Amino acid sequence: MLNLLREVLHSPALEIIQRLKCSTGMPVRQLCTAMKMSYMGVKQHCVELEKAGFLDTWRKAKGAGRPEKWYRLTPKADGLFASPDLVLTLDLLTTAERVYGESAPPKLLYSYFQAKTELLAPKIAKAATLEERARLLAKFRTADGCLSACETDAQGRLALVEHHRPLRVLAARYDIVDELECEMIERLIGCEVRRSLEEVSGLVRVTFQIKTTAHKE
Repeated sequence: MLNLLREVLHSPALEIIQRLKCSTGMPVRQLCTAMKMSYMGVKQHCVELEKAGFLDTWRKAKGAGRPEKWYRLTPKADGLFASPDLVLTLDLLTTAERVYGESAPPKLLYSYFQAKTELLAPKIAKAATLEERARLLAKFRTADGCLSACETDAQGRLALVEHHRPLRVLAARYDIVDELECEMIERLIGCEVRRSLEEVSGLVRVTFQIKTTAHKE
């Protein structure tokens, strides 16, 4: 939804939301630099977004001087980003459980992720290196609404870092969703990954740390 809004509105407020979504929060000065806008221009939009309930703030020490105000998204902003309509999916899984027993939803979810893996595997396999596979997978994951990026830390370790969870509602109901998603990523890139989740207010950061020393067939 946010991408569609940006096409018709071109509002700095939408850019602020997009940049904050892909971060752990930012002060106005950082937003100004990234957006090449004046401090007061960015500040005004942040204040309006906070009043509307899309942003909240906290103070963060910056060394000398007073702590700096940082902005981050609230859960209300989550609705601006792509997510599948999961109401029907949840209803179908609930019906399957009632008719076929409690093992039915996990089996259906396993089949879904298996089919997704089989669909992406030939496309990912075209990449020659682990990093190329990870970057290609990040593009496909972003297309699915995950806001995914392949990042490398100071030690040269690769990770997929994602700032949106389109299947959050489904995972809250069925714990196996996160496990199956992680297994799908392992199969597609050919390495073991370790998943971690950080959620604060409306900020989401899912990290799939790639263990390059442990290759998986």
